[in-house]
Amino acid sequence: VANMVHVIDVATAKIAHNVKVGKRPRRMAFTADGAELWVTNELDASVSIVSTKDHTVIHTIKFELPGARAADITPVGLVMSKDGKRAFVGLGRANHVAFVDVAQRKVERLVLAGKRAWNVALDKAEARLYVVNGLSDDMTVIDVASGKALKTLAVGRVPYQALVVE
Repeated sequence: VANMVHVIDVATAKIAHNVKVGKRPRRMAFTADGAELWVTNELDASVSIVSTKDHTVIHTIKFELPGARAADITPVGLVMSKDGKRAFVGLGRANHVAFVDVAQRKVERLVLAGKRAWNVALDKAEARLYVVNGLSDDMTVIDVASGKALKTLAVGRVPYQALVVE
């Protein structure tokens, strides 16, 4: 396993840079200013932050959860707020979502979701976070302002992704 992000030159369709990140990179999102690419590392309990200027890892956020084994913290889903101040990361088998302060690169809050909080999506107003729970066959709706789970909705077997269309 390469554990890399490949930067592709769109003019030539060739790899311009290979950036080594954590184990099993899964999802990524740019910060609002485009200066950073955040990459979830499923088997490393972390997010690698890559500079888009020079394609180097400039910081790594390691996730910890009281009572959880590191092997059960498996970040996959990631979404950034439009203003670039907050990132939301689904922590997989740890059954939580991390609210992360982008500037400080610190977890502000951990919110309990369902089993295997896999992927995340924000509504247009960024008032609600939708968390797809792959092992409990449901979706948790979280109020972003309070950080509280509002409800859980059955959505069918092994849901994978949420898409909010308004």
